[in-house]
Amino acid sequence: MPTLPGVLTQFTLDDLTASLLIGSLVLLVSVTAVRLSVRSGLPSLLLFLGIGLLLGEAGLGITFDNASLTQVLGYSALVLILAEGGLGTSWGTIRHSVAPAAVLSTLGVVVSVAAVAVAADLVLDIPWTVALLVGAILSSTDAAAVFSVLRTVPLPRRLAGILEAESGFNDAPVVILVVALAGSSVAGGETHPWWYLTLEAAAELVGGALVGLALGWLGGWTLRRVAGTSSALFSIGVVALVVLAYAVAASIHTSGFIAAYLSALVLGNMGLPHRAAVHGFSSALGSIAQIGLFVLLGLLASPKDLPGQVVPALVIGFVLLLVARPLSVVASLAPFRFQWRDQAFLSWAGLRGAVPVVLATIPVTLGTAGAERIFDVVFVLVVIFTLIQAPTLPWVARRLSLVESVQQVELAVETTPLEAMGADVIQVTIGDDSKLHGVEIFELRLPPGANVTLVVRDGKGAVPQGRTVLRHGDQLLVVTTADVRQRAEERIRAVDRDGRLAGWA
Repeated sequence: MPTLPGVLTQFTLDDLTASLLIGSLVLLVSVTAVRLSVRSGLPSLLLFLGIGLLLGEAGLGITFDNASLTQVLGYSALVLILAEGGLGTSWGTIRHSVAPAAVLSTLGVVVSVAAVAVAADLVLDIPWTVALLVGAILSSTDAAAVFSVLRTVPLPRRLAGILEAESGFNDAPVVILVVALAGSSVAGGETHPWWYLTLEAAAELVGGALVGLALGWLGGWTLRRVAGTSSALFSIGVVALVVLAYAVAASIHTSGFIAAYLSALVLGNMGLPHRAAVHGFSSALGSIAQIGLFVLLGLLASPKDLPGQVVPALVIGFVLLLVARPLSVVASLAPFRFQWRDQAFLSWAGLRGAVPVVLATIPVTLGTAGAERIFDVVFVLVVIFTLIQAPTLPWVARRLSLVESVQQVELAVETTPLEAMGADVIQVTIGDDSKLHGVEIFELRLPPGANVTLVVRDGKGAVPQGRTVLRHGDQLLVVTTADVRQRAEERIRAVDRDGRLAGWA
């Protein structure tokens, strides 16, 4: 049976041929599996993990047990995934959510770690330090998994913003915490008091944030002035800047992950040229990184060892889902006066993705006692609770009346002509409960510079007039100048919420 090489020094042309054959087939199968993911409502990560398990020792027989290589490739993949997330995040969407998301990614992590550690200590019968390590590994959430389920369920901006920002922020403090706890859990490892770890983590986060913000702004300023006509080369330059931010921050012992995300966030909101090309390129790299990472984690897992960890994973998982996550949400969001419905949804939406499984390789590489069992428990927990939470998220959002009746979608079009004119395009879908139904185009009272240019109804498009009446299910194209786009979005949402009299009261 084929064996994936753990060391590339002996990598031959025959190995290259076999790797390209397997890799291309895996990518094609994974791309096809995404369609099944959309239909079933399950995050694609489960399908990619399943592909890895099928390729592994219990399936086609490919053997792979290099946890160190998995960790290195996992970190590389996370940088690209953070680059995609930051470049694709609108500052206008998350600016009001930054503070609560930052608290949820720090204080919330501490609360979650403590609650899960109690359960891990009781269930796994492990030292308290190792129990805290398990809690830290499981404290990182994955908003990408949430949004893969909620593609067709538009969330309010406040919730979407928190989920997006939390996913970008929480990887950095969690990685710092896991590395510190894993090191202290090794026999003879160096231990530090909690206040020392807190100060060290704060210094790494602040330093990484400064590096990311500085390189993002300076790099974007430079790229804007040297940008040529090649959107492909420009896209490569933008992603390279994000990778550079990670490398610079990590090389000076600060948080590379927060540097990568913040640099990407700055670059994505600077109004740089070739925006569609940059987003397309980063999205493609992020997708390849996710597929490769999940398949690799599936390969690393040993299916014969997983069934024995189902019961511990269930117990710890239910503590995480029903106790730790709600406590962290309530403790973090209490000062921000979020409604109980918002807190309930955020508690249920704390899906775990690839990050906990990647972090579970750290104690394996350091030689922590019982590290293999920890990896198996985390792997099983992620799979089981994704199956439990993911299919129910749309239902929970609807039951809590959190689904917006109007959905605005970014268009992936070639934007060079639009950029030259300082224009932008918004796509709007009118939902079943929207008060846009029955409103005439002129009653929208969009700001000067914004106009509805196309209405698609029952698959047929028409250029609307001022007296054209909007209906449930209509899709609109709104063309705006760049400086009034935000006002146009706010006006559409206001009419959707309050009807044609929005703004009069």
